[in-house]
Amino acid sequence: MSKPQPSEKAKLLASLFSGDTGIIEKTAELLSGEYGPIDYISKPLSFSYTDYYEKEFGDSLSRRFISFERLISPEFLPEIKLWTNRLEKSLSVNGRRSVNIDPGYLARPHLILATGKGYSHRPYLRDGIYADLTLIYQKGDFHVLPWTYPDYADKQTREILLCIRQKYLLQLAKEKTGEFK
Repeated sequence: MSKPQPSEKAKLLASLFSGDTGIIEKTAELLSGEYGPIDYISKPLSFSYTDYYEKEFGDSLSRRFISFERLISPEFLPEIKLWTNRLEKSLSVNGRRSVNIDPGYLARPHLILATGKGYSHRPYLRDGIYADLTLIYQKGDFHVLPWTYPDYADKQTREILLCIRQKYLLQLAKEKTGEFK
């Protein structure tokens, strides 16, 4: 019989994209107000993997990845997704979102994103939120799965996630030795 153990803390991160770089900056500030200091923010990246969002956001999208200094317990992911959904709605203009926020977390073995859309590879968590196993980490790199979105399969995105993962591993090591609280 297995003995239940608490989960290891995870690294909260988010992808933010919009046609307005100013709203990305404002959103990052609002997220920081809720989840604490940001310890990583990527340079602006072009988001041109799909035209799915074009009708809502226009055709010239910019994206930034951010991560937060404070580690989280993975079981809080649904609560975080629900909060970011409310934030997206509060920043909407004329019923259209001005920013897309995709929260998730990095743990040692994988990247999990939160979504409101169920599918075969997305186990239900609670309150209408599912966990999307987006990438797995093995042998020093993130590996793509058959359902991984092309933007997360992109080498540049995976390099950003590797950088965030390094910060995360240092934090775990410091917490273990009592250096980081």
